[in-house]
Amino acid sequence: MFPILILKTGALGDVVRTTALVPGLRSLHSDARITWVTAPGAVDLVRLHPGVAEVVALDARAEASCAAVRTRLAATRWSWLISLDDEEPLCALASALGAERLSGAHLDAHGRRAYTPDVGPWFDMGLLSIHGKAAADRMKIENRRSHPEILTSMLGLSMGKPELHVEPRHIEAARAFAERHALSGHGPIVGLNTGAGGRWRSKMLSVERTAELAERVHSALGGAVTFVLFGGADERERNADIVRACEGRVRLLDAGVDNALLDFAARVGLCDVLVTSDSLALHVGLARGVRIVSFFAPTSAAEIELYGQGEKVVSTAPDYCSYKPDADTSSLTPERIADATLRQLALVPGGRSR
Repeated sequence: MFPILILKTGALGDVVRTTALVPGLRSLHSDARITWVTAPGAVDLVRLHPGVAEVVALDARAEASCAAVRTRLAATRWSWLISLDDEEPLCALASALGAERLSGAHLDAHGRRAYTPDVGPWFDMGLLSIHGKAAADRMKIENRRSHPEILTSMLGLSMGKPELHVEPRHIEAARAFAERHALSGHGPIVGLNTGAGGRWRSKMLSVERTAELAERVHSALGGAVTFVLFGGADERERNADIVRACEGRVRLLDAGVDNALLDFAARVGLCDVLVTSDSLALHVGLARGVRIVSFFAPTSAAEIELYGQGEKVVSTAPDYCSYKPDADTSSLTPERIADATLRQLALVPGGRSR
């Protein structure tokens, strides 16, 4: 047996994206037994993955949780420990555990956060960069490789696809939602996830542009299309505004903003195409095999690997990829995004059934 430990918490979308490592690890080590440490709220994103043997929940903000996880994991001598978070508790955990090979962030002999040379392509662009923040920011903006490409290449792995598995009960709940709202028989299903939470306002498409996008697709398809609106709990009012803006103009159903992660994933899986910001929904859609139209203004489109499942609509403004919360989004027009959506729909003329 070749025990591998992955330490990856962070944003939920990043956790889903990092599952692209699993196929390469298992291909390189046929006897690999992968254990994944992640935040309690992200456990469902990994626990059903057939390539992951065990998922351990860690609340990095709670000293008791860190101590308990450290004691539990110390019982194993890890063949390979892959530490992909730069928070101090995760670095301390990586340093405290015995591993034949350590790749990633840890604490050095002076108790300072550091990272091993083999993962330089990843951490050189982050907060721990040995080159300093200004150089790290510049490298991030200049980067043209996707995150999965960077991660797998630096670890010597073949690049796999992210996977997100759901249980039968979640599939059944999604089917019940589809039947309750008669999703079938009205043409293709287009998911709309045009918000992005509260942190990145310029990642979003406005309520007005979202409604215009839907109208353009609706008109191009002669009304034979259904839109399903997605979002998180902090987008309740915004999504209500979108529903009002679309009322009587297009067929739009609200999927709700309080769905558990796997219920959300199952409902996303109903879509033929998902139009989405750079957010969790993007990574969920990719992992569920949905065709994607994603749009980018403040963040890097190059970092996102679509695996041939869609296309990107990228801002042409001078401050594209500036990571500014108020980046210019004016070039992300409903016309551009609608055209991309129609191109992707043309690739799935028979619709989907999952």
